[in-house]
Amino acid sequence: MSKEIREVSGSDVLAALAHPLRRRLMDVLKVHGACTASMMAERTGQAVANVSHHIKVLAGCDLVEEAPELARDRRERWWRLVSAGVRWSTAGATDPAGEAVAQAALALNLERQSGLARAWWTADETEKDHWGAGPFSTDHWLRLTPEELAEFERQLQALVGGWRDRAIPGDGQERGSVFFFAHGVPAKP
Repeated sequence: MSKEIREVSGSDVLAALAHPLRRRLMDVLKVHGACTASMMAERTGQAVANVSHHIKVLAGCDLVEEAPELARDRRERWWRLVSAGVRWSTAGATDPAGEAVAQAALALNLERQSGLARAWWTADETEKDHWGAGPFSTDHWLRLTPEELAEFERQLQALVGGWRDRAIPGDGQERGSVFFFAHGVPAKP
C-alpha cells in the first residue's frame, strides 16, 4: 500500500465511496492490512458474496487491489488498499450529477466519523475503563487564511502519518485500533 493520500474527483470513484459497506471494507483494510473476502465478511458481519461484490467495485475504481503474493493457492484472493487514504472536495464539481455524488460521499463520510465517535462515548463503562484517560475530544477556533488552513492540514497529516507509519514497539503491550478524525473547516460560532 502506498502511503500517499489519493485525490479523487471522478463521480464513479465518489459513487463507490458513497456506500456504507464499501467504506467499512476500506476501514477493515486500513486497520487489519490485506485480507481475503472471507476475513472481511467475518469482520463486518456480511455474507462473503456481498463482500466480494463490493470489493470488486472498489477494485474497479483502483481503491483496492489484489495482493497475489499472499495467496496460498490460485483460488485464494487477498485484497489491500492502493493508497493510505482518499480525499475529495465538492468544490470544482462541474455537473449536477457529480455534485450530488460528491455531496452523498461527504454526507456518508461525516455520518461514519460521527457514528464511530458517538459509539465510543456511549459504550459500556467497562470498555471505557480499559482505555483510561486516553480517549479525548477537542475543538478550537483558529483564525487562518485559506493558505494557512492548507498548511495546518499538511502539518496535521504529517503528525498523524508519523504515528500511523511508526514501527510498533515489541514491548509486549496490547495495542487496539484507535479511530482518529478531525475537521478543519471555516465556520462561525
